[in-house]
Amino acid sequence: MIIRQLTRRTLRSPLECGSQIAALKALTGAARPNSDMAEFREVFSKAKHIAIITGAGVSAESGLPTFRAASGHWRRWKTQDLATAQEFSRNPSRVWEFYHYWRELALKATPSEAHRAIAECEARLSKQGRSMVVITQNTDELHRRAGSKHVLEVHGNLFKTRCLSCGDVDDNHHSPICAALQGKGDPDPKCSDADIPVRDLPRCDEGGCDGLLRPDVIWFGETLDSHVLTKVEKELDACDLCLLVGTASVVFPAALFAPQVASRGVPVAEFNIRPRASTSRYKYHFQGPCASTLPIALARHQSEVI
Repeated sequence: MIIRQLTRRTLRSPLECGSQIAALKALTGAARPNSDMAEFREVFSKAKHIAIITGAGVSAESGLPTFRAASGHWRRWKTQDLATAQEFSRNPSRVWEFYHYWRELALKATPSEAHRAIAECEARLSKQGRSMVVITQNTDELHRRAGSKHVLEVHGNLFKTRCLSCGDVDDNHHSPICAALQGKGDPDPKCSDADIPVRDLPRCDEGGCDGLLRPDVIWFGETLDSHVLTKVEKELDACDLCLLVGTASVVFPAALFAPQVASRGVPVAEFNIRPRASTSRYKYHFQGPCASTLPIALARHQSEVI
């Protein structure tokens, strides 16, 4: 699959995507998308294996800002510049303040109507012998908290940590994650860095290791987890309907997922607040807040007997 050729997480604008964008257009063509919900619902009623690819727009409706919202800054720094291994090496205190801020927001957020519609649909279809998988670029666990069971997190999880010394990966929902971060992480540009000593940042407690922890997320420039990517490929190869929900499709390789499905002739339905450069590649496009459009799209169809 083409996505195997691009496994590093990169953020690009449509003008910067170059040969990748051209390749996607060649795969899928540029037909005008359909916005007929009744027609989509008929396709949905016959689908046996549905893949739903979600992005930051779904979580934005739960009150979580996206990396590119509000000019894409936290304090005076671009958020994508903070989400790198290089910046963590240079200034682990600043990066941990940034992730503490995001963790606290995510802990207080509640799943949106879109999150709940997806989870309710998965539970209903499973009783009919049909399946649904959520392939999400989000790291906030809101799909799981809404009740989704089959979730693939391609960019990792805010609430997992990885030790730089022993490699241990562990769940961590502590608030704050360490005492030194209590009250820190204010995004105001006027706020100064806390300059927390490295010894006081989150540390590994596995067998007395005491190594420095980092968020277990995929930073820009890092390679996606090969095990997760293999699962994603299998799901995309097997699906007979794909929904692309709340994503600008500018982060690679995730931006390749839906076009790869469309290239097989499988219907792809995009749900977003506005059309994107990639919209013409898909069979359906439904404009508006996902929390409004998705519950209608995924509601029980009259043909369902369970």
